[in-house]
Amino acid sequence: MKLELRNITKKFGDFAANEDISLTVNPGEIVALLGENGAGKSTLMNVVYGLLEPTSGEILVNDVVEDFRGPGDAITAGIGMVHQHFMLVPPFTVAENVMLGHEHTKGMFLDLETARSEVRRVSEAYNLHVDPDALVEELPVGVQQRVEIIKALVRDAGVLILDEPTAVLTPQETDELLDIMRGLKAKGTSIVFISHKLREVRAAADRIVVIRRGRVVGEATPEATQAELAGMMVGREVSLTVDKPPANPGAPVLSLKEVSAADLEGRPILRELTFDVRAGEILGVAGVQGNGQTELAQVLTGLFEGEVLGSITLDGTEITGKDPRDILDSGLGYVPEDREHDGLIGSFTVTENLVLDQVSNAPYSSGGVLKNSVIDRTAVELIEEFDVRTQGAKAPVSSLSGGNKQKVVMAREMSRELRVLVAAQPTRGVDVGSIEFLHKRIVAERERGAAVLIISSELDEIYALADRIAVMYRGAIIGMVGPDTSRDDMGLLMAGVTND
Repeated sequence: MKLELRNITKKFGDFAANEDISLTVNPGEIVALLGENGAGKSTLMNVVYGLLEPTSGEILVNDVVEDFRGPGDAITAGIGMVHQHFMLVPPFTVAENVMLGHEHTKGMFLDLETARSEVRRVSEAYNLHVDPDALVEELPVGVQQRVEIIKALVRDAGVLILDEPTAVLTPQETDELLDIMRGLKAKGTSIVFISHKLREVRAAADRIVVIRRGRVVGEATPEATQAELAGMMVGREVSLTVDKPPANPGAPVLSLKEVSAADLEGRPILRELTFDVRAGEILGVAGVQGNGQTELAQVLTGLFEGEVLGSITLDGTEITGKDPRDILDSGLGYVPEDREHDGLIGSFTVTENLVLDQVSNAPYSSGGVLKNSVIDRTAVELIEEFDVRTQGAKAPVSSLSGGNKQKVVMAREMSRELRVLVAAQPTRGVDVGSIEFLHKRIVAERERGAAVLIISSELDEIYALADRIAVMYRGAIIGMVGPDTSRDDMGLLMAGVTND
């Protein structure tokens, strides 16, 4: 199926998210859409999928002009979309999710068997390996994504839009997805692949279209270097390595001694964790997602719902079991892995989100009265300092792109004096230019003398930032290694293989 965009412009008031964009995706072609956060990539695809109406321009499918009034029209025309945040109902089975909005019936009853057979047919045809009777909430994230792809293919999608499809995937799941994309291409499906990740774009795409500030600024082939692509995205030369001086660690700031945790049903999650994070060092936590990294961050910040044993101290003061606000006020900054749920309040403004956990403290309030002028001035300064692309400080934070939302969280946590920074997936869904900036800020915290704990599923990020690396497997730390450890050895540790 051929998809063509002619002179697409999308404005929100006076702000042009897309301006005069023309693009063609040929049958059986993978076109990568590359650009910074807020460049207009997702907006453009939401126009294509009927979620937004273009201000001007035309969409053609197989050389026929279409007028999409909603996603239903786009689906009927053969366009499917897999969103960055999955549109699935967790307690439902795969088959039930696939048939939602596309229900087969026998008389007055749902025809689940037909849905199951459709899932099996598509799953086998494209080597997706999904059980139609599995509950979605029990599936790994990578398999949930396959369910979204099956939903589109069952509805005969000839063009598949993948919006930041690797943002929540482990390296292994990412490799599997790239293989799936190649299989889809081989069977004639056209794919639009939206991504920030240069390595993946070069591995998967036939053509790379670069968007900057709402305009197409060029095209490239997969043979282009990562540095060349980064420069096109940002409009300047970008360093893809982290320039940091050797660490000069001081005394332990954050200390864990035999810390174990069990969920509300008594199942062990963390197993006797003992380690220190010292002033002036970055400790990276590596591991395949689902081995306790998320729960470790929750335990450190007082957010874990379950039993916690052992001792956690910050500057020698016990914080185990304390209220999250007390822990934050003691000098711990927290960047959660799920910014949407744990880091931001979508209906609040950018300004309000920048002072969420500090609004009751000086200088933002006095005697219970907010100092709005101070809050507003601080917000403007942080928006400029962290280059948050927003329509204004009073815009709802929900209107920002994913990467700009992440900048808001990072700006808030780094806007005060920290003794320790706990950052989980600090650059997830963030473009290369912003990653460069955020990595510099994290290193600056280290140089200022803070202790930094980075939890990341991105091995490149761990290698670039960490002075020491703790490898987690099944809730335990099975290795403490240096950043000079080979990828092969690191991979074995992440799989639970030790030399013992």
